[in-house]
Amino acid sequence: MLRSLVLATLATAAVGTTGLGPLPLPAPFSSPDTLTVTVERSGDPRADGTFRLSCGDRAEGDHPAAEEACGRLGQLGREGGDPFLPVPQDQMCTQVYGGPAAAHVTGVWRGREVDARFSRANGCEIDRWENLEPFLPIVRG
Repeated sequence: MLRSLVLATLATAAVGTTGLGPLPLPAPFSSPDTLTVTVERSGDPRADGTFRLSCGDRAEGDHPAAEEACGRLGQLGREGGDPFLPVPQDQMCTQVYGGPAAAHVTGVWRGREVDARFSRANGCEIDRWENLEPFLPIVRG
């Protein structure tokens, strides 16, 4: 008896939703990416300093290339991975010096806390920096 009741209820529910297509799921709550970047010794006085950036529905903050920086961060997010991770300790890197530029990034990106440091001390660090341009300023050592 109980089985018949359950099957009848399921059949009624199925008929009642025919033609509606898949029911939409509520969108997950997501807060905007909010980051602070401090750049030193870039060789460009306009690029040195502390800048704030918020990437949500639109780019906000005093970052000098806010729209482009949010676009790049969005692209990196869609590609997966985490551009704020440090170079692995056992990574082989070319011994190329890219100049004294340094950056420190803090905040939240894709719901995760960020506290990352960047330099141009070797080939791996230069690649890591250039991967985040124009969020980090374009520097040519």
